[in-house]
Amino acid sequence: MKQNRLSTGKLLNVYGNLNEAGYAFSLVKDYNRKDIKANKLRIKEWDYYYIGNDSFGFAFTIADNSYMALGSVSLLDFTNKRYITKSIMKWFTMGKLNLPSTSKVGDVFFKSKKLQLEFLNNGKSRTIKCKFIKFDKQLDLDCEIELFDEIDDSMVIATPFEKKKHFYYNQKINCMRAKGKAIVGGKIYHFKPEESFGTLDWGRGVWTYANTWYWSSMSSVIDGKRIGFNLGYGFGDTSAASENMIFYDGKGYKTESVTFHIPKDENGKDDFMKPWKFTSNDNAVNLTFTPIIDRRDYTNVLIIKSLQDQVFGTFNGELKFADKTIKINNLLGFAEKVRNNW
Repeated sequence: MKQNRLSTGKLLNVYGNLNEAGYAFSLVKDYNRKDIKANKLRIKEWDYYYIGNDSFGFAFTIADNSYMALGSVSLLDFTNKRYITKSIMKWFTMGKLNLPSTSKVGDVFFKSKKLQLEFLNNGKSRTIKCKFIKFDKQLDLDCEIELFDEIDDSMVIATPFEKKKHFYYNQKINCMRAKGKAIVGGKIYHFKPEESFGTLDWGRGVWTYANTWYWSSMSSVIDGKRIGFNLGYGFGDTSAASENMIFYDGKGYKTESVTFHIPKDENGKDDFMKPWKFTSNDNAVNLTFTPIIDRRDYTNVLIIKSLQDQVFGTFNGELKFADKTIKINNLLGFAEKVRNNW
């Protein structure tokens, strides 16, 4: 599969379609919400951060989906196999959250009576601040976490949908070091940079109403060198490039098509808590995934329906890139299947 490397320039043409589909290792295309020609209710913009280590993790989302905005926080406790997700919705924000047109710099805020969530980015490091009243029953959440020492390369993809003026521009940044703490009631979750890593999912685009995506991500360290991957597929026209990429020692290595082999139960439905397999057509990815927690979040509000299974667990197997073969042994990450009507 020949994959197109994006060139620099504007993301959209005068008709609101992608000037070019493909991948890059940085945000080479310039996104501007004002260039969109589709129905403004279809615009979806979000920043999602996951920060974790082998014992626990936190996920934070600020999204402006035009007719609905979302502030969401999740706690994942891998030791005790429990999770908490709390979300606040606002209606018909239509871009008022002012999410930046780039991930390189700029601040994002979501504020309500119960939740104050801030993503601060001065161009050198990122800081996540959060206060969530009654996050865990009667216990409040307070946190301040800094992400720094960003690696050189990231996964960037510009994907068109079959429907004109619909597209997805996405960046995934893996392997950022994390330091700071989160406090829930009297319990403190410390993030130490030698063992804690952050991932950013930065998304801007115009989406069709019904779609499904598969996404998997891992960030860790082997023999003192950071290693990670971004794997995914399931929506849009990916003939120009996949979003699959391996990261090692600061550099990104492009791979081809990857398949998530999710086991089925006796009724033919996905059995997310049994071991998965991950394979690629170029033999770069050969992994087994053993689940620990399924962070299941099913939403059904009027015409909005979202079925999310974000499964956290450990990866084992091999990653091949350039002239290297790296053995993966019990490294923690996640894999998800999300079905949206939105």
